[in-house]
Amino acid sequence: MTATPGFGNNLVYLSALIQRRFTQVCADHDLTNAQAQLLCLVKDRPHGMSELGRLLGLAKPGMTGLVDRTERRGLVQRGSSEHDRRACTVSSTPLGKRIGDALYADVAARLPDIADHLPPADRQLLEELVAAVIATTSGPCRADDLPER
Repeated sequence: MTATPGFGNNLVYLSALIQRRFTQVCADHDLTNAQAQLLCLVKDRPHGMSELGRLLGLAKPGMTGLVDRTERRGLVQRGSSEHDRRACTVSSTPLGKRIGDALYADVAARLPDIADHLPPADRQLLEELVAAVIATTSGPCRADDLPER
């Protein structure tokens, strides 16, 4: 089945709507989008720097800079891997965990209202379709890479 001619443009427009809303939520928590994504990934368990770079789509220098800036704010900390002492892990600090949890709850509360105007059955269908797309994504951020809901 081929998509209608405007489908790609509509997806870009939807992405822009979501990104604007996400940017506002991040700003309300005094975070950049990248810092917010990092906190959501490490709020429940540490991740290695390489894994985080893959999930966030950042090369090593960009990942290092992001962790440096977020660490200076006291939101994350570096540690050593249990399996490879040369590898570096990143975990949230207690403050980072609190902010990450609050951000995660705020995103869950404020982003879905983009679809509030839809009838309940259509909204449910949209939720199911989005979940199906994410579940089959093999890109840098797959559904099993995301924090638990």
